[in-house]
Amino acid sequence: MPSSRTGRPPVRRAVRGPAVPGPRDNPVRTLYIRARKAWDRPLTAYYLILGGSLLITVLGLVMVYSASQITALQMSLPGSYFFRKQLLAAAIGGVLLLAASRMPVRLHRALAYPILAGAVFLMALVQVPGIGVAVNGNQNWIALGGSFQIQPSEFGKLALVLWGADLLARKQDRRLLSQWKHMLVPLVPAALMLLGLIMLGGDMGTAIILTAILFGLLWLAGAPTRLFVGVLSVAALIGVFLIRTSPNRMARLACLGATEPQSGPVDCWQAVHGIYALASGGIFGSGLGASVEKWGQLPEAHTDFIFAVTGEELGLAGTLSVLALFAALGYAGIRVAGRTEDPFVRYAAGGVTTWITAQAVINIGAVLGLLPIAGVPLPLFSYGGSALLPTMFAIGLLIAFAREDPAARMALAMRQPRFGKKRNGGSQRPRRWNTMRRRAPVARSSGER
Repeated sequence: MPSSRTGRPPVRRAVRGPAVPGPRDNPVRTLYIRARKAWDRPLTAYYLILGGSLLITVLGLVMVYSASQITALQMSLPGSYFFRKQLLAAAIGGVLLLAASRMPVRLHRALAYPILAGAVFLMALVQVPGIGVAVNGNQNWIALGGSFQIQPSEFGKLALVLWGADLLARKQDRRLLSQWKHMLVPLVPAALMLLGLIMLGGDMGTAIILTAILFGLLWLAGAPTRLFVGVLSVAALIGVFLIRTSPNRMARLACLGATEPQSGPVDCWQAVHGIYALASGGIFGSGLGASVEKWGQLPEAHTDFIFAVTGEELGLAGTLSVLALFAALGYAGIRVAGRTEDPFVRYAAGGVTTWITAQAVINIGAVLGLLPIAGVPLPLFSYGGSALLPTMFAIGLLIAFAREDPAARMALAMRQPRFGKKRNGGSQRPRRWNTMRRRAPVARSSGER
């Protein structure tokens, strides 16, 4: 055997055979691992809330412009009338979102009682003759002058979230939530007061959303099963009584699953034409502005039933995209509420997530014919400044809470800007200057030329 230069025998290398793909080389598994790592990053919830809410709002503006043109022309108004009002509300809501996302948590807690007091005052003012305005049979509006109106009950949702979260957080700090009296009082009486003011105007849809927020707060506070079921049973009995005593609500309940506009003595025109709009959309829809149902066949095409127009013009792809955006927003809110150690952040984030998710489910379920028509708008999507402003402020709350997470805060601090000086944990290294100077050329004699 020939020896090497060192005198040692050469080492024989084993001949490698063809590489056998292992479990780590599986492209599907590799893609799954990468997606899971990206999903578990500290800023995932922050980007989902910010990006998802902005996409929903922008797409909602497009659909409001498309769905409201015919209604505006029928009212002898410019075709872009409702779109311009919604765009103005979105601009004001964007300012509120930015302000809420930059506020510290202690300032949000300080605003809880003033917002609750203002909401109660405005909701009581609705019932004053000459001030309150009735729209579609519900007296829940206040005229601000001209064509501008405000619905105070929409701000009651935000008030209940902030005030309820602050109340439960204070009681948790004092270790009082283990007693059922402290868990229910004064949260449930205050919620019943808000519900009573809303039901005086006949708006049961908003009352259902407020009830969902209340149950969400109780669930996050760790209410015992017996207590939770007891409160839910009482709420269900009150709901059944309110439905049975109203012919309009009984007619909406009778339209579930209807396939004809006139189902016996019950008029199911709106519910059935919403199904017609969705059915005629196909996979990719008929195109923006090409809806047929918005030409007077579908009532409230730009408000409560804008999801049906979206299905007709953008098809199944458009409706699934909207559902995916709401699902991402709901997941991000649950993630923020689950990863925080601050009780106020947990209750407020859970309340906002319950509010937006429950309202989206009720609106979309009514359009699909799975739930009775409750008359609630699709959050961030339907026309209506009164609903858009508090919802965008609530989104700002979620963004602020996502930024307050220690891991997210560190990731934002370490993030380097694309232009300008780099960040290094708030400190900058001294800049090294090039002190090398060009030496002057040495004069050569004539003989060296």
